[in-house]
Amino acid sequence: MRQFTLFIIAFIVWLCLTWTVNWQHLLVGVLVSIFIALLFGRLSFVGKVKFFDLRRWGWYVVYMIVFIWECIKANIDVAYRVLHPRMPIRPGIVRVKTRLKSDIAKTFLANTITMTPGTLSVDVQDDILYVHWIYIRDESEEGATKKIVGRFEYFLERIFE
Repeated sequence: MRQFTLFIIAFIVWLCLTWTVNWQHLLVGVLVSIFIALLFGRLSFVGKVKFFDLRRWGWYVVYMIVFIWECIKANIDVAYRVLHPRMPIRPGIVRVKTRLKSDIAKTFLANTITMTPGTLSVDVQDDILYVHWIYIRDESEEGATKKIVGRFEYFLERIFE
């Protein structure tokens, strides 16, 4: 079942990337999706119960809206810091703690932090993430966790756990 689910995901991604329904493209998409499913089907984290749960997809849509909003705010903040004559930055690495348990959820969180301007995930060890922050607003672990991780963690728990 994992291989079939991965085949479906790969084929949907193929359709989104090619954005055409010519029989040649569909045939190549099916062949590539079969190859991916056979090669990586046992390694994938996708299970039929989690993948087909519509509540998870709903939380994912909400998560993407929150992520886009946070990216817009972070872009404005970084642009302000770059364009300001004094360049008010206070960079450093902070330690944040996460409640997420699964590896895929932690990976998703680390990638989300990295894709948000002004922050960069440096390392993940168990439930601790080390994040480079362009302007440290709070040096305590609890404060940094609330400001960096808090806005995403709630949704990632609903999606992956």
